[in-house]
Amino acid sequence: MGFFYKKEYKLVVFRRVMMMAACLFLAFSSVLATSTAAIAVSGRVVDSGGEPMIGVSVVANGAATATDENGAFSMNVPDGTASLTFSFVGFVTQTVSIVGRPTGIEIVLLENGELLDEVVVIGYGTAKKSDLTGAVTAISSKDFNTGPIVSAQQLISGKVAGVQITSNGGAPGAGARIRIRGGSSLNASNDPLIVVDGVPLDNNGISGSGNALSLINPNDIESFNILKDASATAIYGARASNGVIIITTKKGTSDKLHIELSTLHSYAIRTGGVDVLSAAEFKSVIDSNGTASQRKLIDTTNLQNTDWQNVIYRAAYSHDNNVSFSGGIKGLPYRLSLGYMNQNGILRTDNLQRTSVALNLNPMFMQDHLAVNLNFKGSQAQSHFADQGAIGSAVFFDPTKPVYAPTQNEVELGGYYEWLDPATHKPNTLAVRNPLSLLEQKQDNGTVQRSIGNVQLDYKLPFLPNLHANLNVGYDFSKSEGTVVWPATAAAVYNLKGTNSQYSQTKFNKLLEYYMRYAKELKNSNFDLTAGYTYQDWVRENPAYPTVNGTGTVPAGLPYKTQNTLVSFFGRANYSIANRYLLTATVRRDGSSRFSPDNRWGTFPSVAFAWKIGDEGFLRENRILTDLKLRIGYGITGQQDIGSDYPYLARYTVSDSSAMYQLGNQYYFTLRPEGYDANIKWEETATYNAGLDFGFLENRITFSADAYFKKTKDLLAFIPVPIGSNLTNGILTNVGNIENRGVELSLSAAVINTKNFRWDANFNATFNKSTITNLSKVQDETSIGVLVGGISGGVGNNVQIHTVDYSPYSFYVYEQTYDEAGKPIEGVYVDRNADGVVNESDKYRYQSPDPSIFLGFSSNFAYKKLTFGFVTRANLGNYVYNNVNSSTGSYQSFGFPNYLGNMSANVLETKFKKYQYWSDYYVENASFLKVDNISLGYNVGKLTPRGPELRLSANVQNAFIFSNYSGLDPERAGGIDNNFYPNPRTYSLGANFRF
Repeated sequence: MGFFYKKEYKLVVFRRVMMMAACLFLAFSSVLATSTAAIAVSGRVVDSGGEPMIGVSVVANGAATATDENGAFSMNVPDGTASLTFSFVGFVTQTVSIVGRPTGIEIVLLENGELLDEVVVIGYGTAKKSDLTGAVTAISSKDFNTGPIVSAQQLISGKVAGVQITSNGGAPGAGARIRIRGGSSLNASNDPLIVVDGVPLDNNGISGSGNALSLINPNDIESFNILKDASATAIYGARASNGVIIITTKKGTSDKLHIELSTLHSYAIRTGGVDVLSAAEFKSVIDSNGTASQRKLIDTTNLQNTDWQNVIYRAAYSHDNNVSFSGGIKGLPYRLSLGYMNQNGILRTDNLQRTSVALNLNPMFMQDHLAVNLNFKGSQAQSHFADQGAIGSAVFFDPTKPVYAPTQNEVELGGYYEWLDPATHKPNTLAVRNPLSLLEQKQDNGTVQRSIGNVQLDYKLPFLPNLHANLNVGYDFSKSEGTVVWPATAAAVYNLKGTNSQYSQTKFNKLLEYYMRYAKELKNSNFDLTAGYTYQDWVRENPAYPTVNGTGTVPAGLPYKTQNTLVSFFGRANYSIANRYLLTATVRRDGSSRFSPDNRWGTFPSVAFAWKIGDEGFLRENRILTDLKLRIGYGITGQQDIGSDYPYLARYTVSDSSAMYQLGNQYYFTLRPEGYDANIKWEETATYNAGLDFGFLENRITFSADAYFKKTKDLLAFIPVPIGSNLTNGILTNVGNIENRGVELSLSAAVINTKNFRWDANFNATFNKSTITNLSKVQDETSIGVLVGGISGGVGNNVQIHTVDYSPYSFYVYEQTYDEAGKPIEGVYVDRNADGVVNESDKYRYQSPDPSIFLGFSSNFAYKKLTFGFVTRANLGNYVYNNVNSSTGSYQSFGFPNYLGNMSANVLETKFKKYQYWSDYYVENASFLKVDNISLGYNVGKLTPRGPELRLSANVQNAFIFSNYSGLDPERAGGIDNNFYPNPRTYSLGANFRF
């Protein structure tokens, strides 16, 4: 809850100790007072948000005092004093004239750029924002999204140009797809590299956790620094093609103990559902379109009207509680935090409980020559995973049937109604299962323990103080285990008499980094040199557990152990002339065990230039345009995150139990050869970036514009191979090129800034387009491309394609024809090639699932102790294939001999008798505007003179959505809408105490 405060956490924790220091100043000034004639001065000091500042030092001609809890001060100064000096840790010191106005002085202290906003974390060091040459965005805790934040990426959703965060659904702790300037690959990872306190994390998931990033408590995070272009990311080389997100957690201070306690209570509700037929509508459709035997399947003597979606969803209560202790003990700054979160999902039985602890120690030794930064984060997450198959079952299950049926002929099924086979009176193996049975009878529990830690030593050499040696030793360890139990009464496993399976996984990521940095200021220039070495090793292990299902067989591929190692050398040089002309050059050479010795090493350079035009003489005195900087950069980054640690080696995969070979009465597992490319190598992305940064009216208004072009070659892509040429269906190899181009705009403004009222506004816009420019090693004019985008319905059906000159994952469908009333005509499509026949050759590439433009807008208002803010996002030009309608929106959906299935209400519009999977009718414009977050806060202040400060907050998450999309949610990563876990609307109330 600390992120509910308007001011930076770092600033707030200093204020109490500064008040004590101010008292000492006051006593000291009284001792030094002389008999000189004095005049009385008084006034008030506030921060940029209009909040009173406690403990600000006020000094003049030997006299000193400090502001009280209301930010007020009064003092006597010697007659003739012309000015007062105001200072506070973390803020710019100001000297103000008092000639002619000794009373009623109003001072606004601005945050010190070098200590806070102006310092950003970059790879292997920090830099002043004014000195950046690359595209880097910094977001601190005061700008985070608020409310029930479970996973780190939720803190910055909608805040950063070029960064698109798409939720994977509303499950507790659900992850999100993060894209920085679009994807750079087809089959390799498109996720950015995430670095937490200097430890690069593994992008792969953790068994037993829906989202590995949710294991880090968002309440411990101080800032995000997003590196977007190659000139900023190339220092990370092989893993930086998709950008880098550097997360820094909160640290302690060297003053007295501060305690912060927060509690947040949330209530989540479902905002809508899939539009399906009611019982009456369903019966009417069956009566008019079904066969006699199908009509008999509706029990008219016990006709129910069951809304299965209401059955499986619920209103969900959650709470999140955190406490932190920070301060210093004999020069040892520390921060210790503890957290416990219990989140219920709106899908019944869904639950996540997370317990977390974080410790940061930052001592200095050897007369401040040795700085130590110790970070430890530990968490345990216990999950009960609801069977999300119930979402699809609730859409498809017959609404005329009851939820419970205590007895069904000869079978007991836990009291739930199920479709039975009329011959055996056992559960029909083809029919959809009772949705509530799937939720309440399945026990899917997972426990994950994760620990991330490192010790970083920075040593300033006494004989050469400009030279620093830095050693960073870290780890990321996780251990998970879980069980999935189905009782014998569950229809889903009735023929197996129940199942009991277990899983376990251990992941260990080791890190060793060493680098040296030398910085020197010369008469008219300065330079900063960094060179270092890094070693990182990942080990992943899954032991074998048999599945208890009558056979006791061990799942295929277990036990399993894999390892990959990355060794790197890197260097960076920064050079500036007259503090106006800035040059940055970096290079990194990576060696990955994922490639053969012949292709193991890759070199990734970058260069960038910046010109501080605003510091030139012709603009230096300009009172309107107060800052202007030009940035130009180029660099090459790599990609090796391809899911397999041994893609260049011949290997064999053990078959599963359904593909065993029978020899006599004995069944044997078989070994299947996997396709491989012995010459597979790095995927490389070259990026060009040009940017302009503007500051107006003393930087009350700032504006940035960036244009970028990315070209990826030697794509790591999975391509089909000719039949008979190998025993595999496809192979992962280097083939093809993809281009990304776009423009980013960011605008921030302190619109109003008065004593009692402040209004801040932030806007960002991103224009992005991805195009495949090559997709084969040998030119083939007859190739249509690579089919992708599997859908529900039929077997192996795909509705998307990768094709040269088109966006990745473009929809590949027929063009629907319509009658005079605008209704789609079943099975009639446009003969696009005019050959008189409609067949596969008439499919066309239609739209992309990715938006061409995405926007973010946030605004905050502060009036005295009251604050209000909101965050909105918008996607324009994104399309979604409505797979719910295409798979359940025809009369064929219920056409089964022994059971009935419900239909999408869309069938009443189309009257389709058969499935029309490849009709572009189902590809809908899903542009949207979302009000993501609305927050209200009130700073109560001190409850008693020596008691804690209290702040109250209220929040609505996922407040509103405006879209013409007919489905449940227009924001779907990948563009195919099928059985989506709804994002709930969440109301929350919180309280934050500071001692």
